[in-house]
Amino acid sequence: MLKIADEAPDFTLPDDRGNQVKLSDLRQSHVVLYFYPKDDTSGCTREAKDFSGLSGEFASLGVHILGISKDSAEKHMKFRKKHQLNVTLLSDNASDVCERYGVWKEKSMYGKTYMGIERTTFYIGPNGSILKIWNKVRVPGHAEDVLATARELHLPDSK
Repeated sequence: MLKIADEAPDFTLPDDRGNQVKLSDLRQSHVVLYFYPKDDTSGCTREAKDFSGLSGEFASLGVHILGISKDSAEKHMKFRKKHQLNVTLLSDNASDVCERYGVWKEKSMYGKTYMGIERTTFYIGPNGSILKIWNKVRVPGHAEDVLATARELHLPDSK
């Protein structure tokens, strides 16, 4: 289980635009890494729209926003276009990254158990260490909370 001050596990994943994104290539920047269950579901759509709506404010602080689910890069592309999203969505088809970040968990719904992504957000500093973790995220107000944290953590470097 990852905790604050741990080094964020590096990864390379395909994004929704046909590129490979390597987390370590974003060193020297702050990164919001949010894991979500599935494209085009109500909570996941709202979360992506909320982060997209605040993306300019994150960008002004030099913060990159990356969303990860098991959906394919092609599905991410359709999801991004359908909802005019402007955050980068990464595909973890094999759930390797989800497992390394500890978000691939047993869940239950309507009496049935299954494996799935527990909605979780990590705030990673420019040295690659985890500065904050939000577990079992509730979507309403979450992107705003992450932005407030970005402002607090990024103040010395914001200009």
